[in-house]
Amino acid sequence: MNRGVEVDGNGTQGIPAHEPADIALRLAEARRTLNSGAAEDAAALFAALRDGTARLGLVPERAAALVGLGDCALESGDLAEARDHFAEAELLLADEPLPCRVPALRGRATAHLLAGELRYSCYLLETALDELNASGLRDPGALLLLYTAAIAPYMDMGAHARAARAAELALGLAAQVDDPALVASTHRGVARTLVAEGRFAEADASLAKAQELCRQLHIRTELAHCHWMRGYVHAQDGNLAAAERELRTAREMLASKRAPLFTVQVEVELADVLRRRGRADEAAALLAPLLSPSALGAERGAVHAGGAHRLLGLMAEERGDNDAAEEHYCAALSLLERTGAAGDLADLCRLLGDLLRRTGRTDAALNAYRTGLGHRAAPGTTTLGPAPPLPPRRLVG
Repeated sequence: MNRGVEVDGNGTQGIPAHEPADIALRLAEARRTLNSGAAEDAAALFAALRDGTARLGLVPERAAALVGLGDCALESGDLAEARDHFAEAELLLADEPLPCRVPALRGRATAHLLAGELRYSCYLLETALDELNASGLRDPGALLLLYTAAIAPYMDMGAHARAARAAELALGLAAQVDDPALVASTHRGVARTLVAEGRFAEADASLAKAQELCRQLHIRTELAHCHWMRGYVHAQDGNLAAAERELRTAREMLASKRAPLFTVQVEVELADVLRRRGRADEAAALLAPLLSPSALGAERGAVHAGGAHRLLGLMAEERGDNDAAEEHYCAALSLLERTGAAGDLADLCRLLGDLLRRTGRTDAALNAYRTGLGHRAAPGTTTLGPAPPLPPRRLVG
């Protein structure tokens, strides 16, 4: 791998022999700081490393610092900044083998996912998987990053079979990777596919193991996301008291670590649980601040922004305000149509169609139902290109 080592006027290398090793230790420390939930502190460490490695001409170390900065930006909710950091890292490593570029590529795909650009996120991940598997480069860590990252956009787009296959392949690779945070993230993604299959107890057990791993190793950021997913599992299973408890824990952890985008996304799911528990006023109070562009919107958490409008529409219907309900449903539809989130779109079109039918607008109701059906069959939901290919046989055994 080309390190871009500086050479002085006498033709000798100008980097002390100990420098790359020292920087590797500092990169590891910055990563531990991020895993602990201190994204701002980690960003300062990664920024110093980015600048120092640029002066020394250490290309892979600089790329690693940029990936770290991108991950910090994801945590703080600055998706545009995150994409820029990841793209710069990819550019630096353009001449390196694909496994070297995978952390940056996966980060960029995640940023696009969080912005609601599900199809493009899938495209980036699937293209990399195709290339990696076709090349014969046996890198379980790179494959695990990609398969794990693919689960969420597949699920959001309604491609449940593909998500389950990606989860199966990821689980087969997890034992070969020495990265506890990534392994915990894998179990979190797998849990969502288990929910889609109605296997709630297995999903909860998997998340409990991931949580214990995170506690033992003080991986606080991933632990918060495990609580979040466990709350989601309980909510889907109808165990609303447990769901509220887990989501409140996740919200508290994320808010304390200044992760605003993830915090407001958890608050949308918590609001849904509160409404279902008969506490609509609490839910509405929680949702009201989330609809500003600085909290959620078309470029920043579009799926959850649509979810917030959906919930407000449901609560408006429940209190008999059909006009407000229709307004919120239409706002949600406008947000979700850009994302391709097939399940959310179908459910929303059903709600809007039922509202229009009950208020005597049959033709408009039929159009809403047709819109939902059309999105279910749109390119990118049923046709995503080739399914994720198998990695080399030795990696899944």
